[in-house]
Formats: sequence, C-alpha cells, structure tokens
Amino acid sequence: MAGRVFLALFITLLAGYTMAIEEPAYRLIEKSEPFELRDYEPKIIAEVEVPGSMDKATSAGFRLLADYIFGNNSAPAGGNEKIEMTAPVGVEPRSEKISMTAPVSMERTGGQWRVWFVMPGRYTMDTIPRPNNPAVKLREIPATTYAVIRFSGFTGEEKVAKKTAELVAWMKEKGLAPIGKPELARYNPPWTLPFLRRNEIMVPHE
Repeated sequence: MAGRVFLALFITLLAGYTMAIEEPAYRLIEKSEPFELRDYEPKIIAEVEVPGSMDKATSAGFRLLADYIFGNNSAPAGGNEKIEMTAPVGVEPRSEKISMTAPVSMERTGGQWRVWFVMPGRYTMDTIPRPNNPAVKLREIPATTYAVIRFSGFTGEEKVAKKTAELVAWMKEKGLAPIGKPELARYNPPWTLPFLRRNEIMVPHE
C-alpha cells in the first residue's frame, strides 16, 4: 500500500515537469568508480522526521513534503507558492543505534528517519515560503564535503546497508573521517527500470 501511495505521489509531482530537474550544485574532487568525493555548495532543505521502516518512512515523509511544495505554505509576499521539484529525495536514519562502524544496523532500526527535499537554488531563507504544517522544517546546510557511492537497482535496507559498508571501507582506506550519518539519495521516479536508477549513499566527512 505504501509503495502505491509513493508511486502515485511521484507521478503527480513530476507530471508537467521537464526531465531537467535541478540538482544541488557541487564540485567533483575525485572519482574512482563507484566512489566519488564531492564539495557541495550551501543549500536549503525542507525536512520531516517520521518513524517506521525505511520504505514506510520515505512514503510518509514524501507525502508531507509534497504537500508543502504543492502549496501548503505561506509565501513572503502573501498567499502560497508552488515550489519546483528537485532531485534527489534524501533519507537519513535518526536512531542513535546506527553506527558508522556497523552500518548493517540500518536493517534493524525501528527509530526515526529524516526525509528531505533540497529546495531550488533560487531561494534564500528570506524568500522561501514557510510551511504551514509544523512537521515540515526548513534548514540551511552549509558547504559540505561528501564521500559518495553510486549504485542502481532497488534500495531495500539490506542493500543500503551493504553499500554503506562498502563506502565506509573505502573512506577508511583513504583516511577520511565521517562527521555525520549516511544519507540515502534517490534520483528517479519509481517507474524507472531498476538498472537505470541512480541511487547514492552520501557520508559527510572532514
């Protein structure tokens, strides 16, 4: 049921948009397939925290965020405003049980998940519409360097844990110290064929 709701929301949200969906700007520092190091510019995100499994939390979070960008907001000039969809949709575990040294624990957590959309780059914290739903929060993320692993296919918790472990092992080889939890980024609508999907695990580091 949650998957069908997520699919319907994605179809509705992306209908009418061109294929050139905006993505956060970054500078590529290093590339060693399937790994990359990236310097991201500051960005604004709209985020919610929701409980449950990763798939259920993603669907619930997506609904809340879609409601906000569809117009359940208050624009600075008055009224409401429809905000363009960007990519990716991000998910991050909020449970303190999740450790960078044992990412497989992502399979077992039943805690909170943070789900977010990156806001279009044309907005500042002064110009972006404010959410009417207090569950939706706006936050400015400073410039951040991420280690990234890219993969296709589905994003079940077991596969996410496996890819996170691969990324953390690569970071250790390079002497990179993580400074935050792993983030799952999904770039495609759910009707995309699995082998064409772009998924990423991103870990901020010093």
